[in-house]
Amino acid sequence: MEEKEREAEAEFPAFPYKPYSIQTDFMKALYCSLENGGVSMLESPTGTGKTLSIICSALQWVVDQKQKQKQKYETMIKSDHSFPNGDCSSNDEPDWMRNFVVNRDFQAEDAKIKKKKNGRGLEKTGERKNREISTDTFSHSMEKDKCFTKKECENLQSINDQSELSDEEFLLEEYESEEEGAIGGGKSKRKAGAGTISSSSDEEEEDGLDEEGEEVPKVYFCSRTHSQLSQFIKELRKTVFANEIKVVCLGSRKNFCINEEVLRLGNSTHINERCLELQNKKKNEICKIKNLGAEGKVRRTKAFSGCPMLRSHKLQKGFRNEISQQGALDIEDLVHLGRHMRTCPYYGSRSMVPTADLVVLPYQSLLSKSSRESLGLNLKNNIVIIDEAHNLADSLINMYNAKITLSQLENVHSHLEKYFGRFCSLLGPGNRRYIQTLMVFTRAFLQVLLKEKDENDVRRDSENSTGAKNALDSSVAINEFLFSLNIDNINLVKLLKYVKESNIIHKVSGYGDKAASLQKGSVLKDGGENYEEGSILSGFQSLVDMLISLTNNDGDGRIIISKARPISSGQQGQQGGFLKYVMLMGEKIFSEIVEQAHAVILAGGTLQPIEETRERLFPWLSPNKFHFFSCSHIVPPESILPVALSRGPTGKSFDFSYGSRSSSAMIEELGLLLCNLVSVVPEGIIVFFPSFEYVERVYGAWKSSGILDRIMKKKHVFREPRGNTHVESVLKQYQKTIDTLSSGPKEDSTPLNGAMLLAVVGGKISEGINFSDGMGRCIVMVGLPYPSLSNIELLERIKHIEGLGDTNSKTLNTSASDAYYDGDAQAGFGILRSCRGRGKEYYENLCMKAVNQSIGRAIRHINDYAAILLVDLRYASESSKRSCSHPANKLPRWIKDRLVSSTNNYGEVHTLLHQFFKFNKNRGCQ
Repeated sequence: MEEKEREAEAEFPAFPYKPYSIQTDFMKALYCSLENGGVSMLESPTGTGKTLSIICSALQWVVDQKQKQKQKYETMIKSDHSFPNGDCSSNDEPDWMRNFVVNRDFQAEDAKIKKKKNGRGLEKTGERKNREISTDTFSHSMEKDKCFTKKECENLQSINDQSELSDEEFLLEEYESEEEGAIGGGKSKRKAGAGTISSSSDEEEEDGLDEEGEEVPKVYFCSRTHSQLSQFIKELRKTVFANEIKVVCLGSRKNFCINEEVLRLGNSTHINERCLELQNKKKNEICKIKNLGAEGKVRRTKAFSGCPMLRSHKLQKGFRNEISQQGALDIEDLVHLGRHMRTCPYYGSRSMVPTADLVVLPYQSLLSKSSRESLGLNLKNNIVIIDEAHNLADSLINMYNAKITLSQLENVHSHLEKYFGRFCSLLGPGNRRYIQTLMVFTRAFLQVLLKEKDENDVRRDSENSTGAKNALDSSVAINEFLFSLNIDNINLVKLLKYVKESNIIHKVSGYGDKAASLQKGSVLKDGGENYEEGSILSGFQSLVDMLISLTNNDGDGRIIISKARPISSGQQGQQGGFLKYVMLMGEKIFSEIVEQAHAVILAGGTLQPIEETRERLFPWLSPNKFHFFSCSHIVPPESILPVALSRGPTGKSFDFSYGSRSSSAMIEELGLLLCNLVSVVPEGIIVFFPSFEYVERVYGAWKSSGILDRIMKKKHVFREPRGNTHVESVLKQYQKTIDTLSSGPKEDSTPLNGAMLLAVVGGKISEGINFSDGMGRCIVMVGLPYPSLSNIELLERIKHIEGLGDTNSKTLNTSASDAYYDGDAQAGFGILRSCRGRGKEYYENLCMKAVNQSIGRAIRHINDYAAILLVDLRYASESSKRSCSHPANKLPRWIKDRLVSSTNNYGEVHTLLHQFFKFNKNRGCQ
C-alpha cells in the first residue's frame, strides 16, 4: 500500500494530499487512457475524490506532453534541424502526436499568410465555417453598407441617428440559387464598387491575437450544470496547475451577461436573441477616407456593437490579460471581473479558448455540433472528458430534438404572409420562390395540427377505456411525414442555405415588429422586440430547427404530432398542439466527437451497466479502442448501512408500485416509518419520492392525519420546491437548522434533533448536490421511481432500443405511424409488456440510474457515514435468488456488497440503525 502511494506521489506530484490506493489506481487508469487514445469509461463512486483525481492525472499528462515537446525542440536545435523540413519524428512518440505537431505547424504558417492578406488576425480558426443552421442563423450579419463619396461620408452619422426607418431597410437583396448560375452556390448579389474596410475600433488593429496552433493537445472538461463546473474550478485551485496552465471557463449567456437591460428579460431564449440582435445592430462611424487612385475611394469605419459592454476592444484585451494573471476563475469570478471592468465576460472568455490548455464548459457547448462551431472549439487530436456521464446517451440525443408549437407556427406564417404581401413586387424571383416555399411548409404544418380527426381517429377515441383523455397524439417516421403533406419533393438543403445566407429571418421579424408598433401608435424601441412568450425570433428558430431535423435519415428519429385541443368552457378556438422531432440515434452524433478527438473519457460515479451505453453511442468501436475501469469506495464497511426495507412498523408490506402507492394505508405506513426514524437517526434525513405530485399528496395526507406534527416534534421538515430558483434558499435553511441543533447547547425544552428534507428523484437536489456529514445521515428511497409510460418520447425510445443490434427484430410493431392517447399510461404498459430484451432493460436502467444518483448524495469523504433505506418489497430478496435484472443487482458495487437484503420485521431494522449510529458516534469521539 505504502509503495503504491509513493509511486503516486512521484507520478502525480500535484495531488494536494496523500492519495488513497483507489485514487492512485484511478489516476493511472486515466493517464493510460490518454496515452492510448480511444474511448474510456472510468467509474469512481461519489465522495472518492474523483474530480481531483481527474485534474491531477489529465493535467499531468498535458504537462508531460509539453515537456516532451520541449525536449524534442532542444534535440532539433542541437542537431541543427529546421522544422518542419527536418525529420524530427521519434519512434517513441505515437503517430497521432507526430501528425498533430506537423499539422499544427503548417496551420500556423497558413494563418500567418492569411493575416498578411487580410491585414488583421482576428478571425478565429474554425469559427463561422461549415456552420449548421442554428442559433447562429440569427447572428448573420446585416446588409453591408454601400459605397459613399466623401461628401456622403460626412453626412453618414446624421443619417444613422434618424429614428424614422423606411421599409427599404427590410428589403432582401437579390438572391440566386445554384441553377440560376450563381458561382459557388446560392448567394446574395451586392452592388460592386469601392471596397470597405471596417474595424470595430482604432484599437482593434492593435488587438490582433497571435493565436497560432497549440503544440500539445488541450483538455475539454464538461459537466451537466454550472454548479458542477464551479466545483471543478474549486478543486483545480487546490493544485499547482491553477497557476501553471491556461484555464478558461465557458457558460451560457444567461449566466455570463452583465447588461442589466438584457438580463431583465429573464428567459434564456430571449436573452440569447437580444444579445445576438445587439451584435447585428452595430453603429458605424466614419473614421478615415483612403484614396486608392484609379481603384476608387475606400472608407474606413469603426463599428461599435449595440451592446455597451462590447464597445471597447481595449477593455476586452484587458479582460483577457486579467484572466491570464489571476489563474483559474469560475463563472462567478468572471462575471465579477466583467462587472468591475465594464466589459462582457461571455465574449471575453470565448476569446480565450484558442490559447487555453484547459477549457471547462457545460454539456451543450461541447456535445452540440452547432455550439462547438459557434464557439470555435476544435476537437482535432484534443482530449475530451465528460463528467457525470451516467445519462450521456439520452442527454446527447435530447440536444438534437426540435419542437415548434401551434402558436409559433401561426405567428411565423402570419409574418411571412405580411412581408410577402408588402414586398412581393420588389423581390427578385429567387427570394419570391424561397419565401413561398417557407410558407408551403408553415401552411402544411398548420394543416396537420388543425385538421379534424378522420373516422379511424374517432373510432379509436371511443375505444379508449380509461376515458381520461380522448385527444389522440401520434408519431410518424420522417419520410411518411413528408409524403403525407406532399412536401417530399422540396430540397430542404437549399432552403436552409437560403435562410442562412439571405438574412430573411431578421428582415421579416424586423418588418413585422415595425408594422405592429406603428399600428399601436407606439415608438419603435431599439431592438424592436417585445420579448413576450413566443417571440417571432423564437418561432423562426424553432421552424429552422424543425426543418433541419427533417434532413436526417428516416430511421434516425420520429416526428411526434400533438394535435390542437379545443379551448374548454365552450369558448371557440384551439389551444396546445405541437410538432416535435425526437432524435433516437446517438451513435452518428457521438462518432463525430470520437473521430476528431485523440481520447474521450466518460467519467461518473455510476456508469454501469456499460453495455447499454456502448450499444447506443459507439457500437462500431473496436475492442482495443475501448477501456473500462471501476474502483470501490474509500469508506470502510462499518460506515455505511444499506437496508432493503420490505415491511413497515405495523407489519404492512411496502408496495409503492404505480397502482398501490396512492392508497391511504401505504401513505400512512410510510409516515409511521418516518415517525420512528426521526427518533433514532441524528441530524439530517433526506427522503426521495418518485414525483412532485406524490410528495404533495403524501404531505397533505400526513398533515390531515397528524403524522406530520409527530415528525416535526423531532425534526423540522423542508420540501424541495418545483422551481430551481428557490432550491438554494431551502438548502441553506435545511443546513442552518442542522448546524444549529447539532452544534448549539442542548436544551431540555427543545427535543428537536435535526431536520428532514422531502426531495424528488430527478429534481435538482438528486443531481449534483452533496449532503456530507450531518446533512445526510440517512437517505430514504421511497419505491422504484420508474418514469411515466404516458410519455410518447420515452415509448419511442424504448421501441427503438428494443430493436438495436437486431435488424430482423419483429418484437414490436414499429410502423411508419403509431397513435397514442396522451396522458394514458395503459398504451405504454402494453408496449413495455411486448418488450423482451433491450427495451425493457433500458426502462429498468433508467429507474436504477436515478436511484443510484439519489442515494449517492451521501458519503462524501472517508470519515463520513450514513444509512440508506430502500423502502419497497421489490428491493428485498435473498442474494442467491436474485435474477440479473433484480433492482438490488443494479445498485453500485460498494452498496450492493454491504446490502442487508432481507429482514423479518421493522424492529430488526430499528435495532440495526440504533447500533450503527451509536458505533459511528463513539468512533468519531475517539
